[in-house]
Amino acid sequence: MLDRKILNVVAPTIQSIARRLLALGLKADHITWIGFIVGVSSVPMIVFGQMEWALAMILLNRLTDGIDGAMARQSQPTDRGAFLDITLDFLFYSAVPLAFALANPAANALAAAILIYSFVGTGCSFLAFAILAEKRGLSSAIYPRKGFYYLGGLTEATETILVFVLMCLMPQWFAMLALGFAALCAITTVTRITAAYQIFTK
Repeated sequence: MLDRKILNVVAPTIQSIARRLLALGLKADHITWIGFIVGVSSVPMIVFGQMEWALAMILLNRLTDGIDGAMARQSQPTDRGAFLDITLDFLFYSAVPLAFALANPAANALAAAILIYSFVGTGCSFLAFAILAEKRGLSSAIYPRKGFYYLGGLTEATETILVFVLMCLMPQWFAMLALGFAALCAITTVTRITAAYQIFTK
């Protein structure tokens, strides 16, 4: 829901960083992998209670996620890059609630499992829609620069990261935050299924 607004605000800075990294000889895929490794490094930090470092790694992961896309658009976007970007994003997203479950299984495991299940709903509805949109030659007017049809929703990347930030700042409230966000993800999944029914029955 907030992704487009955030992208418009940070785009000039992201594009400038991307140009500099390309000038150094780096490629978009390199930044994608670096960002993923940085992001999943938050897992042991959460497990051992180093929340400030975990938060820093999560935010750095999101920064690299913006930079790699800008680098791809400024050079040569590839299907491999688009595949890596979305696959590693979903693996990172699921790793964060898993980390909280590992940190305190008694208090967090059930809520983490429900949240990860809700991520399956948003993820599979998102990707299934993109596959069929590609088959029909559809394109997104809202996110035209994405490597595939990007169907928005109530819970997008920005909302997810905001919740992760709150979880790191208030780990004692993880279960409540996870269950609340899982409910919002369920709404997103339902709206995407509804959109698919409306569009793909024509």
